[in-house]
Amino acid sequence: MLTLSPDLSWFRNLRSPIAPPEWDYTPTPLVMRGGDPHIRALMRTISASESNSPRPYSILYGGQHLQDLSRHPDLCITIVSGPNAGDCTTAAGRYQMLTTTWYSKAKAYHPRSPFLFFSQDYSFEAEYQDEVVYHWLNDPSAWGVDLAELLRDGQIHEVLRILSPTWTSLGYGIETNSMSSFLPEIYQEMLAEELRGS
Repeated sequence: MLTLSPDLSWFRNLRSPIAPPEWDYTPTPLVMRGGDPHIRALMRTISASESNSPRPYSILYGGQHLQDLSRHPDLCITIVSGPNAGDCTTAAGRYQMLTTTWYSKAKAYHPRSPFLFFSQDYSFEAEYQDEVVYHWLNDPSAWGVDLAELLRDGQIHEVLRILSPTWTSLGYGIETNSMSSFLPEIYQEMLAEELRGS
């Protein structure tokens, strides 16, 4: 059984390569309303490792922020460290989704997708980032397993392992960061907060 320290203030001293100086350890609440608190806590945990910003929905790889969220920015930014250094990435937003991933998942899960004719019209506004990722994580056919059920069974390590090929900073992939080893504890903290709010 995981025992949480009563105070997670030690997170404040951690920094990832994209964390601005004002970063606070607590992942900001989701814009999206409702939903399974276990999946919501998982989403906040993913963003703790992937976006590390008090303004996570507008962040690009490298720490710059977008002004226009009407669509995925599709900006290719050079990767400065790690196994993919020198390549470029289009990772953007709270969940650092690549352009191709965003369009693929928006087509399947964007709440407005039945009414859109062109993929570039998928809004990248905060609520839609949350909605797309929420429905993706909640789709057992996407992962081969029911992630919400695993989370309810206390298997956060297994869930992070399953998601690591998609979000490589989660602790089992090729690009762990200073947050990776703390993610199970962050998840528990976020879950307690989400359960209080539901």
